[in-house]
Amino acid sequence: METKTVKLYSLDYSNARTYLMAALFIAGNMALPQLFHLIPQGGITWLPIYFFTLIGAYKFGWKVGLLTAILSPIINSLLFGMPLPAVLPAILLKSVLLAAAGWAAHRFNRISLPILLAVVLFYQVAGTLGEWAMVGSFFQAVQDFRIGLPGMAMQVVGGYALIKYSASL
Repeated sequence: METKTVKLYSLDYSNARTYLMAALFIAGNMALPQLFHLIPQGGITWLPIYFFTLIGAYKFGWKVGLLTAILSPIINSLLFGMPLPAVLPAILLKSVLLAAAGWAAHRFNRISLPILLAVVLFYQVAGTLGEWAMVGSFFQAVQDFRIGLPGMAMQVVGGYALIKYSASL
């Protein structure tokens, strides 16, 4: 199992770079879903709204992750109507939980596939339980596990590759 130490940051809210990085990741979280929504069932299969939240939180800390996690779904919903307002609270919950990737990066101070897998499973399991409590339907709450496994795999493998090879950032 390959593990690589990379330059990880923990940016503060008083740092302008925090907002710059969050803005870039929010832009990514706006563009990627638009691309995947061109594919039938692309949004629920590939879960693109979470991708850059994971990278932002892991590479630049939980504060960048939290800004990205909250603003990406809200802006997407306002501008494009997706996610639908009915599912926005569950997506916000999972997005905010995903900002915990910043904690994992700080705790382990390295990037590895098992760590990213644990982060993705954490936010999905905890988010699914929260969604189940919100909507009252277990079947609806486990949709990401029923349909979104390719998206979770993309988050782990794609996130690993982007974080590992973003040494210049």
